[in-house]
Order: sequence, then structure tokens, then C-alpha cells
Amino acid sequence: MSQIDVEQIPVLKDNYVYLVRDRATGKVGVVDPAVSDPVLERAKTLGWKITHILNTHHHGDHVGGNMAIKAATGCTIVGPKADRDRIPGIQIEVGDGDAFKLGDAAAEVFDVPGHTRGHIAYWFGESDALFCGDTLFACGCGRLFEGTPQQMWASLGKLRRLPDLTRIYCAHEYTQSNIRFALSVDGGNPALQDRSRRVDALRAEGKPTVPSTMAEERETNPFLRADQPALARGVGLGGGDPIAVFAAVRKAKDVF
Repeated sequence: MSQIDVEQIPVLKDNYVYLVRDRATGKVGVVDPAVSDPVLERAKTLGWKITHILNTHHHGDHVGGNMAIKAATGCTIVGPKADRDRIPGIQIEVGDGDAFKLGDAAAEVFDVPGHTRGHIAYWFGESDALFCGDTLFACGCGRLFEGTPQQMWASLGKLRRLPDLTRIYCAHEYTQSNIRFALSVDGGNPALQDRSRRVDALRAEGKPTVPSTMAEERETNPFLRADQPALARGVGLGGGDPIAVFAAVRKAKDVF
């Protein structure tokens, strides 16, 4: 087993692409390359040779750089088995429970449908690092384009069980707006109030709010708290079925 180093690359309006380097072997994966040039430039600056692309789902702002990076580096493209037909250049297909090895660094793969039907996440447990694409955001979750509330609640449940120190490397800088919404349904949450102040300070300095930790998400992310009575009250429900609460929270966010 080996640990990884992570380089975070902001691209487009609010996307993050990640370079993930196995310390033992030097193999380097690119997680969800929206574009190619900034990724190739950063890898060159670092002296890292890209050997793999790790896709979480098929959306263009996650796979747009696949073929150009492959042409430039000869790397191997890894992606969701359940969405193989929509991942440009896919060569290795992975799904729930699979172990993918980037050199000596092992990642467990989770099927996490909801945002799309074939979404996956990669958890490098030895390094406390989760690459979850658009399933889980800092204080948010992805819009349900192809899935159901039941699917997304189940998917988030898989991720919510990961250790407290797990760092959440999501694909977008949405935290500030996500927190504004979260306060509208969970405003009495002191941990959320504190997080709001910290995030506002970071953004005022132009600093990223990603990664967060799983402990922080469990305390403050309304989409992970649909089984909490405070959240049910926040969306006008009396409690009970967390799927109904989750669906109400997601519907409220969609029009916030």
C-alpha cells in the first residue's frame, strides 16, 4: 500500500481537476479532466508523468480533456462500467466494490448513481482521500439529472459511512452558495453557522474551500442530514422517512 499526493487545479468557471500521484511508483492519475491544457502544463511544471485518467461520470466538464491528454501522454483511461458508452476513450471499466490500483496506491470504487445513472467515486483509504465528482459537494450534492431521490440518498449513505478524516475532493467550488441554501433549511445548526463564517473568510481571500472532511459534512451538509429531525422541520415535514426529507431538500435547492 502507498499514499498519494494531490494537486488541485482550478479550471473553467468553478471546476476542480486533480492530479493524484502515487508516492511509491510515481504513477499519476488525472481525476475528471474538464480540459487538457492546464492539466498538462501543471503536470509538466511538477515533473509528474500522467499515466491514467480517472473519470467519475460522463458530463463534458469531467471528460472534455480525456482524448487530448491521452494523445499527449499515452495514458490509460479508467471510468464507470455502468456508463462505459459515454466515457471517451475508456479502457478500464470499474464498478461497485472494485479495487483500482494507481501504482501501489489502492482505491475502492463505489457506484453512486443519482446525479447520473453511472456515477462512481474513488476512495483512497490509505490516504483518507475521496474523489466523488458531482455526487457529494462541500455542503451540497449533485442535481438529480438521471437518478431518483432514493438512489441519491443510498449513494450518499455509502459515502457518509467513510471515516471522519476522509478529505472530500469534489469537482466544483460551490461551497459558499451551498451554505447559503443550507442555512435556509438548517439555520439553527451552530456547526453550519461556524462553517459559513469560515467559508466566507476563505472566499474573501480567494482561497478554495475544497477539500472538506467527512466529519464536517456529516455535521453541516443538509443532504447528509435528511434523517435528522431538525432537517425535517426545516422543510416542513414532521420527520419519519429520510428519503422524503431528502427529496424535499433537493427540490428546495433546485429552486433556491
